[in-house]
Amino acid sequence: MERIIIHSDLNNFYASVERLLDPSLAGKPVAVCGDREARHGVVLAKSEEAKKFGVRTGDTVWQAQRKCRDIVIVPPHFEEYIEYSKKVRAVYARYTDLIESYGIDECWLDITRSTLLFPEYDGEKYLTENGTKYYSEGFLLHLGDVIRNAVKDELGVTVSCGVSFNKVFAKLGSDIKKPDGTTVISKARFRDIIYGLPVEDLLFVGGATKEKLKQMGLNTIGKLAAADDKLITDTFGKFGRTLLKNARGEDIDPVKHMDEKREMKSIGNSCTYPKDVTDMRGIKRLLYVLAESVAARLRESGQGFADTVHLWVRDSALNNFSFQKKVRHTALCGEIAEHAFSLFTANFRQPFSVRSLGVTVSGFDNGQSQLTFDEASGNYNKRYAVEKCVDQIRKKHGYAKLQRGIVAEDKDEMCNDIKSTHLIKPAKIDYPED
Repeated sequence: MERIIIHSDLNNFYASVERLLDPSLAGKPVAVCGDREARHGVVLAKSEEAKKFGVRTGDTVWQAQRKCRDIVIVPPHFEEYIEYSKKVRAVYARYTDLIESYGIDECWLDITRSTLLFPEYDGEKYLTENGTKYYSEGFLLHLGDVIRNAVKDELGVTVSCGVSFNKVFAKLGSDIKKPDGTTVISKARFRDIIYGLPVEDLLFVGGATKEKLKQMGLNTIGKLAAADDKLITDTFGKFGRTLLKNARGEDIDPVKHMDEKREMKSIGNSCTYPKDVTDMRGIKRLLYVLAESVAARLRESGQGFADTVHLWVRDSALNNFSFQKKVRHTALCGEIAEHAFSLFTANFRQPFSVRSLGVTVSGFDNGQSQLTFDEASGNYNKRYAVEKCVDQIRKKHGYAKLQRGIVAEDKDEMCNDIKSTHLIKPAKIDYPED
């Protein structure tokens, strides 16, 4: 049976919720920004009106105000966003229990076996081409519109839907008509619809992968789909097979049940800074801030220790760089931060100008690793216990009450609790660097 997968993407989600909380914001250019007093006043989300003035996520407050003189700056209300996200999923659950989250504002729905729960469609449900029976585009459009309109009518937020026969193309479709639109990428016509699109529109094609593909002359999804298998796998390894499968419409990854937890493959955080960072000490301090959140998340996750540290850097020209290294299994902030800093120092020399940083860990052991005698004698267990105690103290008394010396050098960074104020969503994944 041909699958029917919907990818739903809530439009300008944070800004939309802020308008529900304060109806006077309706029709105005709005930007949801971090705390300007804590030096993290960057745009987290913006309304359609603000987008028209060129306001972008990651802009500083002053940049947003320079682009749009009348923009309204509001602080984030993360608990409200989470609550509305749950309400949206409750709407989806009326139609299917196969609901897989892709961040706070995106979901995949598999409605293949639940189309009878939708209002009756009075057009042709199927079409036949070359002896093969397919769902008609009109029927698939109807299903996406039902979901989209239910969310808008009941909760007051809009959603863009992509409807297709696999998760990759459904995700791609939801990005095409924004805001508040439904795009169908049917099994009968997917080549006509997407093969001319830029290769970076494909799920999992991040910055480094895009550049590598473009150097090979593969700048569209269609060119990637037609590429020689050996060329792609020689260049990208196992990831190359995933790229080809996704471009050719061969993705068969199932949509998980709403009660099934998504397998956690990595834990990370990133931050964009209002002022470019130009000194090594500043870089090291900010990496410690990020590593604090990553290590705390790792300890909470129950995934055990990690054996790979990843560093992501965006410079002032918006160029992206990513690096990684294998390390001994760890869940310590200090070790994660020092590994990330060593990656930075190995790849950057002054002068540099850094706009954003990200730290991620992967390669979880699920509690199966055993410390060597040398590691145990290095007081690893004692340091781990101390960091667990720090977690509890911060939970009870506040993040800034207990800080490392390097972080305390900057009073603003002492309050930068990235773990609590950054809601994580999956991002495009680059192929591993050698």
